[in-house]
Amino acid sequence: MPAGYQTVLVPTDGSDEVNRALNHAFRIATDHSAEVHALYIVDTRVLRAASENRESVAADLRDQGDAAVKHVAGRAAGVDVECTTVVREGTPDVAIRDYADEIAADVVVMAPRGLTGRDRLRSLGSVTERVVGSADHPVLVVGGESG
Repeated sequence: MPAGYQTVLVPTDGSDEVNRALNHAFRIATDHSAEVHALYIVDTRVLRAASENRESVAADLRDQGDAAVKHVAGRAAGVDVECTTVVREGTPDVAIRDYADEIAADVVVMAPRGLTGRDRLRSLGSVTERVVGSADHPVLVVGGESG
């Protein structure tokens, strides 16, 4: 990895898959004294699809987001890595790219897939694929076994 990484972005959906990415993100952060940003996106497409109880669905998704970024922050604290947690609303791939731009992320570290509400509307494709295909920042996609 080139020297100079200061900001590592880890989008999270709270899935076990994210743990794979976290291991690598924390290694990069430790090696470069970088800060990790944990980002959860409340998918506004899901909110629009919720014809009833939209506010309840939004609150549940925000709660899931809070738990997901707190998990990342807890893991970061355990390895002495500084972590900023953020929950935002939007279309996940667009919001991830926008936040990466906002914080001038040196690298985005992602799992190849994550949680899916009904496999998160499979027809919409992979958030990771869309981020990789359109990001202005390096994206490290981490597969393999978690742990």
